Formats: sequence, C-alpha cells, structure tokens
Amino acid sequence: GFDAVFLGTGAGLPRMMNIPGENLKGVYTANEFLTRINLMHADRFPEYSTPVTLGETAAIIGAGNTAMDAARVSVRMGAEQVSIVYRRTLQEAPARDEEIEHAKEEGVEFKFLTAPVELIGTDDGWVKEMKCIQMELGEPDDSGRRRPVPIKGSEYIIPTETVITALGFGVNPLVPRTTKGLELNKWGVILAEPETGKTSRKGVFAGGDSITGGSTVILAMGQGRVAAKAMHEYLTTGEW
Repeated sequence: GFDAVFLGTGAGLPRMMNIPGENLKGVYTANEFLTRINLMHADRFPEYSTPVTLGETAAIIGAGNTAMDAARVSVRMGAEQVSIVYRRTLQEAPARDEEIEHAKEEGVEFKFLTAPVELIGTDDGWVKEMKCIQMELGEPDDSGRRRPVPIKGSEYIIPTETVITALGFGVNPLVPRTTKGLELNKWGVILAEPETGKTSRKGVFAGGDSITGGSTVILAMGQGRVAAKAMHEYLTTGEW
C-alpha cells in the first residue's frame, strides 16, 4: 500500500569469530557488553538487575574504536589484566590514534599479529583459555591492508576469563532475504545510487549503514536527506 519506502536498517549485526568455544559463558560481543553497562547500568549491580560477569583477565578481539571502548570499560569495571588481541600490527589498526593512546594510558596491553583459533572452557562452561596462533603480514587485501597469514605450528595459550569480540558489524540480512529485487554487494550491503538513494527495486530507497556498511551518523543523516529529496521527486513526478 506504499508508493515509496526508505530502508535505514543500519549495520547492527556483530561479526563473529566462528571458532570453537565461541558460545562459552564469559564471551560477549562488544555491543552487548557496552550496551549492558552504558545503557542498562550493569556497573551498578545489584541496584540494577543487569549484571555483567567480568573476570580478572579480559581479552578484546579487534583493534577498532569499539574495541578500545570495550577494553577501557573492562579496566574501569575492575579487570586486572586487559589485552587487545589483533591479527595485524599497530600500523593497520583502524582505531583512532588518540583512542589507542588512551587505552595504553589506562593499562591496556596489546598483542599484535595474534589471532584466536579456539576458546577453551571449564567443566561448567565458562571460558578459561584462548588458543591463539601467531600471524605474519602478506600481500594487501581488498581493504588495502596487508593480509594476515597464520604461521604454522605457532599456536599458544592465553589464559582469560572474559572474551569480548569487536570485529565490526554487518548489515542485517533480514530485509534483503525477504525482499525480492534488491541487489547487494558481496558483503550483503544494499546497492543504492549515492546521488538519490535509489535501489534496484522501483520505489525503494536506502541510506546509512545499510548501503555503506558501518560508518558515521553524520554520513547517514546526509544520505537520509538526499533520499528524502529523491523520494519527493519520485512521488511527485512518478519518474524512476
């Protein structure tokens, strides 16, 4: 019953490690961890009934701004040893320089050229160790950063009671999967004209992270304005 639809479903689907043990207790995605603390007051338990169980050691997987947030919050929540685990080097880390420096100032350790391959748990299902492998950098990949390559036989164990994954976000696949005629790129991002927000399906416009992947609020707001103008023209003229 609608002549035009705008899709602004964002990119809120956390990327997972897809390794054994990822479903153990004590393993969080960064958005769950930060949401429970910053919005649901897990730091004020038992005043608020939304606790986060955080061990003395915490490992944050990834090196973006969200990873730095998770690491610094872990320190403030009382973890005695907090480590950033990243499969590339400092030079490839996507976090802003000031975020990295602030994390270092708060005592966060950095384990570069390291990638988790398995999480190992206790008999009652809590994570206790992370099996990692050392990496080396090969040729650049599609992002322009040098591709991390595992070094055979270099596996080792890192004791940790908490694991927080901060590997970025993908576009929620629900709308594309249930809507015929929407073209996507190989990452599941909706293809839309930058100048208008028009998608491959007539009458359907899109903007924000659903067409860019994880990006900024400012960019999404600008795309919304662009699409609103294009939608008005389409509804007025009927031209696609």
